[in-house]
Amino acid sequence: MGVVWRATDQVLHRQVAIKELTFAIGLTDEERGVLRERTLREARAAARLDHPRVTTVYDVVEEDGKPWLVLEHVDADSLQSLLEHGGPLSPRAVATIGLDVLSALEAAHAAGIVHRDVKPANVLVERDGHACLTDFGIATSLGETPLTTQGALIGSPSFMSPERLHGDEPGPAMDLWSLGATLYAAVEGRPPFSRGEPMATAMAVVAEDPAPMVRAGPLEPVVRALLAKDPARRSTAAQAREGLQAVLAGAEVPPTTPPPPPPPPVAHESVHRFDAADLKQLAAASAAVLGSVARDARDQARTLVERRRQTAAGRPPSAPQRRRRFKKRWVVVPVVTALVVVLAVLGGLVWLVLHVLGLG
Repeated sequence: MGVVWRATDQVLHRQVAIKELTFAIGLTDEERGVLRERTLREARAAARLDHPRVTTVYDVVEEDGKPWLVLEHVDADSLQSLLEHGGPLSPRAVATIGLDVLSALEAAHAAGIVHRDVKPANVLVERDGHACLTDFGIATSLGETPLTTQGALIGSPSFMSPERLHGDEPGPAMDLWSLGATLYAAVEGRPPFSRGEPMATAMAVVAEDPAPMVRAGPLEPVVRALLAKDPARRSTAAQAREGLQAVLAGAEVPPTTPPPPPPPPVAHESVHRFDAADLKQLAAASAAVLGSVARDARDQARTLVERRRQTAAGRPPSAPQRRRRFKKRWVVVPVVTALVVVLAVLGGLVWLVLHVLGLG
């Protein structure tokens, strides 16, 4: 939604970052107005936060009806860039980044702001390994009128929480899930649910488990708890902080097996718009998955009930066949034995008669 330039403030003689709002070709005046208002909301949201782990907004300048944000310049690379060029990070390095981003989110949530776009591209990592959170472009203040068209969502699918894809009201738990997905990508070198196509990725977020973690080590339970699909079972900020601090306090876990091969480069996760038709398709796919699960559970329940009924009646399901086989065995064997005995007796009588008559 914009381009960020490095610039020099000629009055205060300092480096700044300037975010230019860019309009795609073919946008209507209404859509341009929405983007303009979203940029101003980003400035207002970030300006309400005075935190060392949130990039500061210095000013907003308008020219030709287009706003430009003057931001604090941070001498850092994005986490996305670090992963693309250097591969996954160690659990301790990721824990440091996680604690910094978590601090930024706690400050935002305390101010009534939900970021809604936490992802590696929006995390800036400084030379000392510490990080700050930037780009409040689709952030929302709790109770604020949404700007997005009715029935549509904007965000990066791999880092959007399941409840956000379901269209639930924004809340802090959404950002915590996105933090978990970001930490997963940082330590594993790949997003937890990326499927290459936005709708397939969104479906995986809603209905599938993340791929098993092979590099996370002590960070694995922290990330797994943040990625709980049910917000009620998801880690709170306090729980996540405790887990991340424990990772930093402990020593690195020595590898017991050769490390896995390096993962493929992380594809850049862009912002995607889900229109009403996309959300209906996602809802239908989710319903189909849940329906299949429900049918399987119903069939299993019926089977268990039937077995219990038969057991209560003293008639296990497979007992009749076993009894039939049992009876056949004990009928056939005596009959065959009796025939052999009779034939032997008859044979003996015939031999005796022939011997008496002198014919033997």
